[in-house]
Amino acid sequence: MGMTMTEKILAAHAGLPQVKAGDLIEARLDLVLGNDVTSPVAIDVFNKAGFPKVFDKEKIAIVLDHYTPCKDIKSAELCHTAREFARRFDITHFYDVGQVGVEHALLPEKGLVAPGELIIGADSHTCTYGALGAFSTGVGSTDMAAGMASGLNWFKVPAAIKVVLKGKPAKWISGKDVILHLIGLIGVDGALYKSLEFTGDGVSWLSMDDRFTISNMAIEAGGKNGIFPVDEKTVAYVQDKVSRPYTVYEADSDAEYESVVEIDMSTLRPTVALPHLPSNTRTIDEVRGMPIDQVVIGSCTNGRLSDMRIAAGLIKGHKVSGKLRVIVIPATQKIYMDMIAEGLTQIFVDAGCAVSTPTCGPCLGGHMGCMCEGERAISTTNRNFVGRMGHVKSEVVLASPAVAAASAVIGSIASPEDL
Repeated sequence: MGMTMTEKILAAHAGLPQVKAGDLIEARLDLVLGNDVTSPVAIDVFNKAGFPKVFDKEKIAIVLDHYTPCKDIKSAELCHTAREFARRFDITHFYDVGQVGVEHALLPEKGLVAPGELIIGADSHTCTYGALGAFSTGVGSTDMAAGMASGLNWFKVPAAIKVVLKGKPAKWISGKDVILHLIGLIGVDGALYKSLEFTGDGVSWLSMDDRFTISNMAIEAGGKNGIFPVDEKTVAYVQDKVSRPYTVYEADSDAEYESVVEIDMSTLRPTVALPHLPSNTRTIDEVRGMPIDQVVIGSCTNGRLSDMRIAAGLIKGHKVSGKLRVIVIPATQKIYMDMIAEGLTQIFVDAGCAVSTPTCGPCLGGHMGCMCEGERAISTTNRNFVGRMGHVKSEVVLASPAVAAASAVIGSIASPEDL
């Protein structure tokens, strides 16, 4: 029996000729990631275990992005712990305020992840890098500590679901609409500890940013990882970012999948997820006019330059509704500078938006966008759990940048077609 992409990557990193779903393996790591929330916990475990050194200072990344710029004394203490550890072991890829970006947008931009690599991160959305044909997955802080010390981690090889993407996406359909549609189909536990392997002729129509968005939210269906085949777009993306050699893996024609899901992207409508689960999906036609108090455009899911271009293109020439507030957060400093150079920042500010330095901030109810009781936001983030963006009686509706931008102008949930 052949192997899936995920199985091939795990087999290669375990030094094995073959693996199958359910196998327990020890595999070599290409990168270990942590942030300002999870790294301090891992550092505490690392110190208590008495580890004398990290396995490779070039293969650890620590990104201070969740509560930064520090919102309070506790967040400042967490960042201090991470800074001291990074200095102690001379961690090469340490990103602090001023150089930071939202981790899952920053690492691909910096060329720290590449096709065929194995990456773990103490953050659930580490699965983002599957867009590049890598195996990447979120782990707990204890696993991060062990990974930093040894460069190894244990894995159970996941079973796989084959997601066949067909057709050219309809107008205004982005990667966010595709993944929300999929989660709506299979549920938040539909891919529990499974690999979501995306394939089909429709993949060629998706930009790299679309693929990052889709892989990013694989975890919202319970997935262990989400992964795309490596094609010309992938190679072009990494060409000027990754100088080290990498390996491209392809699924065998006789690879075994637990199930197959087909999505015709040409038939999709802009899709949102209502509170309080990413699987609670509706098309825009079912929710037009729903009142909102806040719009958030950003995050590791949809804070990339293409997202900002889409949102700015819709907002240009308009003022955002006086009934709500709009927060725009570019995912990295480079994206921030590109926005300024392209005039996007000016468009947002002129329209009445607040434009922030890169941060996860409001996505997890950290800061810069927390809501009070009874408020509702439409957001390009990835989770809409109870209390996710503030008060337990606030609500989050997940949407694409196009839908979020249109809603900002209209003053209630709206389609870009409404402008």
